[in-house]
Amino acid sequence: MRQKFFVLGITALIITSIIYFYFNTGLIFIILITILLIIGIANSSQHKHAILRNFPVLGYFRYLFETIAPEIQQYFIERSTDGKPFSRNQRTLAYQRAKNIDATTPFGTQLNLNQSSYEGIKHSIFPAKVNEELPRVLVGGPDCTQPYSASLLNISAMSFGSLSQNAIMALNKGALQGKFYHNTGEGGLTEFHQQGGDITWQIGTGYFGCRDDRGGFDGGKFAEKANLPEVKMIEIKLSQGAKPGHGGVLPAAKNTVEIAKIRGVQPHTTILSPPGHAAFSDTKGLIEFIAKLRLLSNGKPIGFKLCIGETSEFEMICQEMITQNCFPDFITVDGAEGGTGAAPLEFADGVGMPFEPALIFVNKTLVRFGIRDKIRIICSGKIISGYSILKAVALGADMCNSARGFMFSLGCIQALRCNNNTCPTGVAAQDKMLIKGLVVTDKSERVFHFHKNTLHAANELLAAAGKKSFADVDINIFMRGDEFTHLSDLFFPDNLKNVTRH
Repeated sequence: MRQKFFVLGITALIITSIIYFYFNTGLIFIILITILLIIGIANSSQHKHAILRNFPVLGYFRYLFETIAPEIQQYFIERSTDGKPFSRNQRTLAYQRAKNIDATTPFGTQLNLNQSSYEGIKHSIFPAKVNEELPRVLVGGPDCTQPYSASLLNISAMSFGSLSQNAIMALNKGALQGKFYHNTGEGGLTEFHQQGGDITWQIGTGYFGCRDDRGGFDGGKFAEKANLPEVKMIEIKLSQGAKPGHGGVLPAAKNTVEIAKIRGVQPHTTILSPPGHAAFSDTKGLIEFIAKLRLLSNGKPIGFKLCIGETSEFEMICQEMITQNCFPDFITVDGAEGGTGAAPLEFADGVGMPFEPALIFVNKTLVRFGIRDKIRIICSGKIISGYSILKAVALGADMCNSARGFMFSLGCIQALRCNNNTCPTGVAAQDKMLIKGLVVTDKSERVFHFHKNTLHAANELLAAAGKKSFADVDINIFMRGDEFTHLSDLFFPDNLKNVTRH
């Protein structure tokens, strides 16, 4: 192709030059072809990109299409039930509820229900009355002196740095209006989080916001922020679903001078949080750290977040709680399918236990150790609808956190550009021009409406199942497609030889 390019290019240049010589027209074409030939020579001479070397100039189209491939897939190829991690139908539902407009769908389901993977709710012929009051859960174990009444649905951990300042402010203002909490993420508690909404302050392995000069935990700095009135709970991040066993990642492109100052790091460098904590290194140390934070925060709810991996380690944590007679007020269970702004593909695709078995395991393990009544379970991992909330509660959760659901409420279009600072909606970017596109006052209203309408949908499903309280929900209200085979065996004869036809 390289040879053809130059043969055709030089031929075209000669022809346009002759036309210009005899008819005094076509100079612009001569200039254009000359520029393309110069670029082609540069492409053929470089040793970095094989595509450009073999296909001068034309190779740029490959990079162009590669750049806009997610948009082509999303807008022209995928069906309403396609799309990863969330389908078009799921995203549309979140947009409609955030905008507080009709979220009904016409003509019936687009899913194939007659398959073993189908899941549904066993509705009651005698449904309960829909509760208009949005559900709340009290968090605070035996050692907690400042218990917190939390909403059933809250904003999951997303740091300033991963998200823009306008996105953070809109989330917190929405949380204020809807009376639910906003998890800071491990990037620290910042002025953008302090818009009046309730806060769960997450302490990650980088200890951002309570970090000493050597990168370790500073109890004095922690106590100063932990005792702010807006900080309702503190969460120790042990691991995250999208990259368990790997520390948080803030790409250099998103590490601005402002963010670096908040975190106490060098700007314009990729920040990799340590995989593990420096303040403790075993189960004994973890439980002692929980007690220390509870003391420093004057009795506020303390918990930890983890993605389940080696199950015996969680069992050891439970045993250590009993040994020290010290219990976290909550445990946040994240699934391997959880979201992230940036993660190595191997970790996102192949490390950690998925959300459902992890939640079941944690719940049953706490019950087996006789300590379930002391600890609230919060779940996170693709919580986006009333159905997903009800299912999480049925599997053992007391409360739910959602990250990407609230990102959709801010206008996220699932462009998959969270890690390169080019998020087109300004949700996950630090580019000032892109951030300006996200209007805080408008988006905070959408955050509020998404929360309210999603919980109302959960209340409607609860009533459809004939239940009056989320405390009455268990897995028995759900059915699976593989149950249908059993129903067929019960109600359909093996052969129809003796059936009389009329």
